Amino acid sequence: MLDYDTEAALYDETRGGVPRAEAAAQAVLALVPDSARTLLDIACGTGIVTARMHRPGLRVLGADAAYGMARKAAERVPGAVVLGDVRRLPFANASLDAVSAVWLLHLVPEAQAVVAEAARVLRPGGVFVTTVDKDAGHDVGSDIDAVLAPYLTTAAFDRADRIEAYGAAHGLLPAGGTHFAGDSQGRSPRRTALALLDGQYVSRLTARGAEAEALAEQLMALPGPDVARPDPSFRLIALSRGLSPAE
Repeated sequence: MLDYDTEAALYDETRGGVPRAEAAAQAVLALVPDSARTLLDIACGTGIVTARMHRPGLRVLGADAAYGMARKAAERVPGAVVLGDVRRLPFANASLDAVSAVWLLHLVPEAQAVVAEAARVLRPGGVFVTTVDKDAGHDVGSDIDAVLAPYLTTAAFDRADRIEAYGAAHGLLPAGGTHFAGDSQGRSPRRTALALLDGQYVSRLTARGAEAEALAEQLMALPGPDVARPDPSFRLIALSRGLSPAE
């Protein structure tokens, strides 16, 4: 797992910068009802996406557990960012209209606890918008994908059906979805190999140790090891807290 306090200064330039952030923000907003007046972006990181979730009448907040990230985000969204663990948010029950989580759940084995916490802070009719199947959005149909295919696992923390099941257990039901492109985020074989050895594919691949090293060598042997493959397509889903019969 990365040290996000240390990563804060370099995070944006290594993750697609403004184009990817703008695409993510607009995709999130497309799934947030026009009636929403508050949106909390959890694990907001440097706030590069959070700051772009602006529209008239919507107050956007951010929360991140890493001080370095939260400090950076506060520069972009002044007075609206708090330090907060995504499993224990510093917000009251039923106090928010929307919660977003962009590129978070693929990192956390306890994704169910995150979904439960989002459900807790949502008002009736509120929505939880989150990326799912993040790693699967990369390399689809490419030669990289062909090399990785025998080692794919179905245990990804952010697998869509799994997140929907967690949501249903806490009163959140499917309410739509969309996709957006990861601008300039297509991976080269070399970049994929380095990510694999760095443990970034841990929730997607079964290869470990010597097997992972051998797989990295196969990737490096592909033609054009430094040529980026097509940009990934990231998936967002919305889960809505239904109204009770009295409402």
